[in-house]
Amino acid sequence: MVAKPGGISRPCFFIVVAATLWVLTLYLRLLVPIAFSWRVAVDSGRSSGGKDDPCRGRYVYIHDLPPRFNAEILRNCSTAYAGWPKMCDDVSNGGLGRPMAGGAFTGETGWYATHQFALDAIFHGRMRQYGCLTNDSAASDAVFVPFYAGFEFAAHSWGYDAAARDAASADLVRWLVRRPEWRRAGGRDHFVVGGRTAWDFMRSDPNSAWGNAFLLSPAAKNLTLLAVETATLGWGNDVAVPYPTYFHPRSDAEVLSWQQRIRDSDRWWLTSFVGATRPGDDKSIRSQIVAQCAASPSCRQLGCKFGSAQCHYPGDIMVLFMSSTFCLQPSGDSSTRRSTFDAMVAGCIPVFFKPRSAYIQYRWHLPRDHATYSVLIPDESVRAGNVSIEAELRKIPPAAVVKMREEVIKLVPRLLYADPRYKLQTVKDAFDVAVDGVLERVKQQIKGGDDYGATAGWR
Repeated sequence: MVAKPGGISRPCFFIVVAATLWVLTLYLRLLVPIAFSWRVAVDSGRSSGGKDDPCRGRYVYIHDLPPRFNAEILRNCSTAYAGWPKMCDDVSNGGLGRPMAGGAFTGETGWYATHQFALDAIFHGRMRQYGCLTNDSAASDAVFVPFYAGFEFAAHSWGYDAAARDAASADLVRWLVRRPEWRRAGGRDHFVVGGRTAWDFMRSDPNSAWGNAFLLSPAAKNLTLLAVETATLGWGNDVAVPYPTYFHPRSDAEVLSWQQRIRDSDRWWLTSFVGATRPGDDKSIRSQIVAQCAASPSCRQLGCKFGSAQCHYPGDIMVLFMSSTFCLQPSGDSSTRRSTFDAMVAGCIPVFFKPRSAYIQYRWHLPRDHATYSVLIPDESVRAGNVSIEAELRKIPPAAVVKMREEVIKLVPRLLYADPRYKLQTVKDAFDVAVDGVLERVKQQIKGGDDYGATAGWR
């Protein structure tokens, strides 16, 4: 059969089609897998970071929560929550409170009248400045949940029934479990800050008039809660981090300058105590401490009884701590005290009466060798009247006291939260230490290894 002029013969047509199909098959079998492998490699590299990536293993994704879980809680501070009537002032300036000047703060910057329960906003502000944030949740090593758990607690703890106290945290859990970020690891890579004691979020009795049940919900048991006091002492999902202090430096230089100032400070008092007695509390040793202090010319006390403003001005507190060698830290409303961190930031050696006040609380932030920076006097001995606190402290050789104080001064950066509106360059503050701990804990949680919060210390 003769082909038409200008046309293609039928055999030639089939040869061309066969060749085209062969080339297409070769493309699909070779080029597409190569492209797919390249895409996987890129995604993997973004997730874990290259060898030279300073954020490798440190990426954090922040959930974009509905404002009812954070911003609206702050906006409603003017409603004067029953348990926190000055909340608007106390959480101004990104949670730092109003600036302080004069007294111990003369010539210094970075000092604020910070409330002991203001950590929710402070930590969130620092998290926004974190150097290894990612907008890709799949590339993150941990997920931060900016729920103001402590502020929400204050909003509904007085005059509300259990259902009202549980409503916000239950709503949050429902929101979280629907997210793909949660399903990826069942929430084990999520962390949240509740700037109060963890006990406040662990109400097991539905008839109790105090607290909510946030941490006891099945889903919430997987995430990590950073609280100023742990209830499970490191064996649960709550981890203790330092209370906010009055000092929030803006630069490394401010930290170093303050450390030198407290190093040079004259220590006129051997011991000091800032606090009130606990009448009617048979377990408290505060009455014995106040009595011993009053009987000694080497001890100074600032009373905090109701109606007294003596210990409510940060300047008075810091001047006393800067003038004291040892600061007495008995338990108060709970095992821990914000005063511990104010005292240590002033270079004062803390004296504890129970291990639970610090040693088995702040495992990420304080040394394992507690004797290097503090003194422990068993509370049973003080309660029974068998020990003189002053006599016990005077047994410590002067050279050892100097060494302990220097250790406290070295710890100062790890015990304070920098101003969220600025960035420290080389100094690691309490926030940095906490994030390091969370990342390591998440890594162990995902691997199914030991609970980092229970076993690890910083050295």
